[in-house]
Amino acid sequence: MNIAHLCVALLVLLVVAGGFYVSICRARSMIVCGYPDDPAHPLHKAARAHGNTVEYAPAIALVIAILGAMGPPSWVLVCMVLVTLARYMLFFGLVLSPTIAKPHPLRFLGALSTYIFGTVLAVYLLYTAVF
Repeated sequence: MNIAHLCVALLVLLVVAGGFYVSICRARSMIVCGYPDDPAHPLHKAARAHGNTVEYAPAIALVIAILGAMGPPSWVLVCMVLVTLARYMLFFGLVLSPTIAKPHPLRFLGALSTYIFGTVLAVYLLYTAVF
């Protein structure tokens, strides 16, 4: 099994499925454009979860793909899996919370893990480019 390919595929799936979920929320609420200001509204939560995913997933997927092609050490593969799981935690932390105006444990853990493992992967990629 190619861990890097699996992680990239899961990140792309999150972007596409998240967009589809926004469409479902739009149909249910009959709102074609934008979303309500209410941070507890399902469309608001779905749009922000998808938007946040689109902000981070492409860069993370690119770093994972590049590192995956280099035959990285096992600890890098673990970081790839953890940053991918982090993105899912953040997405579900936003969508499943009663309101995104208040902290949610999944959201916090997903964001923190994204910052940590995304930075580790980016720094390792930089290290491989320089040395």
